[in-house]
Amino acid sequence: MKILFVADVIGSPGRRVVAQLLKLVRKDVGADAVVLNGENSAGGFGITPDIVREFLELGVDVITTGNHVWDKKEILPLLKTEPRLLRPANYPPPNPGRGHVVVRVGAVRLAVINLQGRTFMAPLDDPFRMAEALLAELRGEADVVVVDFHAEATSEKQAFARFLDGRVAAVVGTHTHCQTADERVLPGGTAQITDLGLTGGLGGVIGMKTELSVERQRTQARGERLQPADEELTLQGAVVDVDETTGRARSIQRVSVPYERVLQGEYRKK
Repeated sequence: MKILFVADVIGSPGRRVVAQLLKLVRKDVGADAVVLNGENSAGGFGITPDIVREFLELGVDVITTGNHVWDKKEILPLLKTEPRLLRPANYPPPNPGRGHVVVRVGAVRLAVINLQGRTFMAPLDDPFRMAEALLAELRGEADVVVVDFHAEATSEKQAFARFLDGRVAAVVGTHTHCQTADERVLPGGTAQITDLGLTGGLGGVIGMKTELSVERQRTQARGERLQPADEELTLQGAVVDVDETTGRARSIQRVSVPYERVLQGEYRKK
């Protein structure tokens, strides 16, 4: 069983990449399921009901999010009714939505857990403790478990993956939008990558327009709202091959497919 994880989709450029490339890449890597992080898909901040429907119609099985899930208030009712749209499980209970779901992929019960880190981020409930509680809840309910850990600090992401090693098939990091080259299968059989990267404009600064990002860093003023970059459009992420009988990973491979190569007919299956 292969699972394609699609890195944080940044605004309309990222959605355009997903619309054009997802089916091609899914077929290329032989993915049976797709898990996509969509928290930045609406103008770079948040997600809307229309975008959720767009992703699901394109064949996405589960949409994960992070701290920006609350940016578009119109998404709040859908968080209550669409189980395939997740928000980090360790937000306080009064918030709408849920942080895990079990979906059928053929005969396999795939559980996807969405959690958020705390280092350099909001002081949410302990994601380590929450992960253990969710794994206990899912015991006997899922054959394969994967986790989107939405966090800022590399150390926290790597520690979290080590903490869950041998108990889940994969821990993939999101949030920092810079694809890391540390993909590996840990000793216990859990596939790990610190950050999947981004799906959108690699020609900007973490997916946002260069000039606006540079000005904000230079002046330390909020100024004009950041906008998604539209250069070097790319679909990034990773594909994890899982032994569904053991629930452990066989391999993990980074994915980074430039949109331009596909337009020019240069993208071929390796």
